[in-house]
Amino acid sequence: MDRAQYSQSLSTNGNGNGNGKLQQPQPQLYQSQFAENNQEELNLRHLLTVVRRRGVVIAGIAIAVTSVVSLWSFNRTPKYEGNFQLLVEPVTAENKLSKLTELTGMNPEIDTGMDYETQIQVLKSSELMSKLIDKLQTKYPDITYNDLIVKNTLKINRLRDTKILDISYSNTDKERIKFVLHEVAKGYLRYSFQERQANLNQGIKFVEGQLPKLQERVDKLQGQLQGFRQQNNLLDPQEQAKQLSERVSKIDQDQLESQVKLNETRTLYQTLQKQLGLAPNQALAAAALSESPRYQLLLNQLQELETKIATESARFTEASPTIQALRDQQRNLLPLLRQEAQQVLGNNVSSPPVSSASPNSIRLQLTQQMVDALNQIQVLEVRTGAIASAQSRLGREVKQLPAIARQYGDLQRELTVATESLTRFLGVRETLQIEVAQKALPWQLIARPKLADDPISPRPVRDSILGAIAGLLLGIGVALLLERLDNVFHSPDELRDTTKLPLLGIIPFQKQLKNQKPIVNLSGLMGQKGRNAEAPTSPLRNRDRQPQWYNSSPFLEAFRSLHTNISFLGSDTPIHSLVISSATPGDGKSTTSVQLAQAAAAMGKRVLLVDADMRRPQVHYVLGLPNHQGLSNVIATGLPPKQAIQRLPMWDHLYVLTAGPMPPDPTRLLSSKKMHYLMTQFQAVFDLVIYDTPPVLGLADGKLLATHTAGIVMVVGLGRTDRDIFLQALDGLKVSNATILGVVANGVKGYTTNSHYYYDHYYNNEESEVQKAKKLLQKRL
Repeated sequence: MDRAQYSQSLSTNGNGNGNGKLQQPQPQLYQSQFAENNQEELNLRHLLTVVRRRGVVIAGIAIAVTSVVSLWSFNRTPKYEGNFQLLVEPVTAENKLSKLTELTGMNPEIDTGMDYETQIQVLKSSELMSKLIDKLQTKYPDITYNDLIVKNTLKINRLRDTKILDISYSNTDKERIKFVLHEVAKGYLRYSFQERQANLNQGIKFVEGQLPKLQERVDKLQGQLQGFRQQNNLLDPQEQAKQLSERVSKIDQDQLESQVKLNETRTLYQTLQKQLGLAPNQALAAAALSESPRYQLLLNQLQELETKIATESARFTEASPTIQALRDQQRNLLPLLRQEAQQVLGNNVSSPPVSSASPNSIRLQLTQQMVDALNQIQVLEVRTGAIASAQSRLGREVKQLPAIARQYGDLQRELTVATESLTRFLGVRETLQIEVAQKALPWQLIARPKLADDPISPRPVRDSILGAIAGLLLGIGVALLLERLDNVFHSPDELRDTTKLPLLGIIPFQKQLKNQKPIVNLSGLMGQKGRNAEAPTSPLRNRDRQPQWYNSSPFLEAFRSLHTNISFLGSDTPIHSLVISSATPGDGKSTTSVQLAQAAAAMGKRVLLVDADMRRPQVHYVLGLPNHQGLSNVIATGLPPKQAIQRLPMWDHLYVLTAGPMPPDPTRLLSSKKMHYLMTQFQAVFDLVIYDTPPVLGLADGKLLATHTAGIVMVVGLGRTDRDIFLQALDGLKVSNATILGVVANGVKGYTTNSHYYYDHYYNNEESEVQKAKKLLQKRL
């Protein structure tokens, strides 16, 4: 875009229509990730940072504590310690005990060894120590139970996992140590030989007194249980109950099957009876006659006569001789048929049936089935009655079984309890006897009382080292406490770890910016001079000296790096506009805006720096520009932007729009459609538009502009910005849905950029190499 297009674009006044809305796509950059827990994480890097920052406090506390401990250690009276050792269990007792347990049938899991913790408490008891103290007081009257046990000057410990007790005593008097250990050793040996054996023998005597009573009770209960079994013919109630339950289930199943079969047979009999129309006796007779050949022959002859009579009746009358002859034959066959039926059926049928019809095979078969069904019904009725009788008998047995089982269970339980008591007492007696056999020999003194040559305390070297360690730990603790109380950011790493945001730039501390004055010679600060800065001369043309066109410093390199990092954020979607703000005033946001604009302009970009802080504008003060008219005039009065925008004479690509006179309501102007339209126009004309806004905490100005740009860059003043306030400001930006591009750490003391270091290193080496080459050439000439 040429100058005419630039002037024409900026002279157009927005009227607040739809064209005033920004069209710049918002790059999907890092979204703000807020830490829900504001307490910082105590990691190794943070700890090292705290140690480095609070090194004086840590060193002072460590030296003080070490000095006090060392002085206390050197002034203490030396304290000595002596000890002796007792073997309280035989070394070979384990094999003998295992054989005894096998012979007596005892549980091999029973631990017949000594309970060392309990034994040590017994040795320290006041009752046992009272006799020893009486003897000790004959020479040292000041010795008391409190002096030995409560103050823990007499120590009794088990020597690792062995069967040895180590007894030690400490005091400042060596003779006293020897005397005390000697008397304590004699007292413990005497205790092991007398009192411990007496206690065991007393336990055996008590157990043996209880055994006859327990044996008598067991015999009595066994007799009662035997008589009860014989009386009720009972072996095991549970097994008998199980068998009885199986029998009841079997009887019930048989009863059900018999009843079902009886019902089926009765139904079949009734059906056959209806089909045949015969009484039971008739059915039996028909079945029997069907098996007689003579009866069937006579019946066939009778049937043939009846057929002839029927045939001749159609030709002759009843009075004809032919019909009369046939009738006589019929009358002669009927007595023979009755006589044959009487012989077959016997006296079971009073009037045998006589029929001229011969029954077919199907009817005979159905008749036989009817007779079989009648016989089966009689059999099933008898079986059902027998099953019902068995059910009644089993029911009586079932009712009697619970009472019998209860009585048997009571007797069995009493017998079990008595048997277990007897077994337990027998086991205790055998255990005590084994323990008596094991401890028949007294304890052995395997290490006589001896006194160490070196004192156990004080140990100046050890105490000094421990004091130094304790002082160092205390110093670190105090440093961490001070760090907690000091609620500001101290380092860029701390800022990045707390906010979880990209760290875009690290700005070194500049003394001349502390009391900021207007910058008049920008070319000297940036190392540029007008248009010549765009086409520098290559440094290779003059190797005798470092190039004069490039004036670098860590401060300027930091802003060049900041601009480069911001450019990398928008690698896919270039960033044409952004907002620079801070959480609180005085964090350096205006200085950062000015220096970033200058760095971008030096790299050939057309940059517009807009002072959107209409409450306390600083850009015109930093750059030494007039502020008679500015952004407030453009929005409120309709002043053309080209008349308000100022171009710095020593910069071709840097333009500044100051804030202008302070309006009564800056927020209203910044949220107007006219402002949005102006932002669209600025973005269309310039490569990069930087808005310097008021602090975001408590003010909405920065949030309003940030939502219409690529995002906001937050400037944090190290050593002055409160963490809680800054995180609260980030929360407010989160609510406004503004994109947070990252943070800038401002005012870092003792910081030098790597690029500046390597740049100076490169050119210094290059100059030295050129001079060496010249000297070598002169020598050769």
